[in-house]
Amino acid sequence: MSPGDLPTVLVVDDEPDVADAYAAQLRDEYHVETAYSGAEALEALGPDVDVVLLDRRMPGVSGDDVLEELREQGYDCRVAMVTAVDPGFDIIEMPFDDYVIKPVSQSDLFDTIDRLLVCAEYEETLQRYYALSSKYATLVANKGTTELEGSDEFRELKRQRARIRNHLEETVARFDDEAFAAVFRELDEDVHTVEEE
Repeated sequence: MSPGDLPTVLVVDDEPDVADAYAAQLRDEYHVETAYSGAEALEALGPDVDVVLLDRRMPGVSGDDVLEELREQGYDCRVAMVTAVDPGFDIIEMPFDDYVIKPVSQSDLFDTIDRLLVCAEYEETLQRYYALSSKYATLVANKGTTELEGSDEFRELKRQRARIRNHLEETVARFDDEAFAAVFRELDEDVHTVEEE
């Protein structure tokens, strides 16, 4: 999502009335696309999709199948399962970001999407901060104080790093308990991926 653009939300439900109702509620705040089947969802996926609201139980290509495929394809969107299916222990291994039980109110939809977008913003900003901090630490470890103090590039790196750190702190201030849970769920998945490699 580029700055100034509305986030794109893909609503996936095999009941067109439900998908259209969600879309109508969200259109003032987001760019909304709808898909009425798992197959349509897979066709609608792309790098411009920020959040997917995904029904689990659909004929043909289920929501679980869509979730698996979008993760295998490397799409970086956030996914909330929005479903009438009571969660079982199978959800532990599923790579979604949130699980919302129907019926869902308009405020539930907005809260879920906002939480997922804040988590995405935090993760992206944290990655930028880590990259800048790595460069900072490398230069500090390999250059003398006089050389560092005389470098315009190093001073700019320090300014960028401080600006990103402040942005991280502001983003964290917007988190609620569920947003923290979503971030740490993702961090835990990243740790397991690294351990398996």
